[in-house]
Amino acid sequence: MSPEKLAYMANQIGKFFAHQPHDKAVAAINDHLQKFWDPRMRGTIVQHLPDVELDPSVREAVEQLRGSQQG
Repeated sequence: MSPEKLAYMANQIGKFFAHQPHDKAVAAINDHLQKFWDPRMRGTIVQHLPDVELDPSVREAVEQLRGSQQG
């Protein structure tokens, strides 16, 4: 799947959690990506993190995802 499509999907997830406080929204987005996205999807969005357009909460969740994959 293209990085742009994944970014679109991740931003849609972010919109679902946007009503929550920032920290809770980031945690919920991260949790959703870990539970429901295939490892290849997570790897692709993490790999293209600097290049894709993500809402701030989504970007933070993906950055956390990147950190959990590295360590």
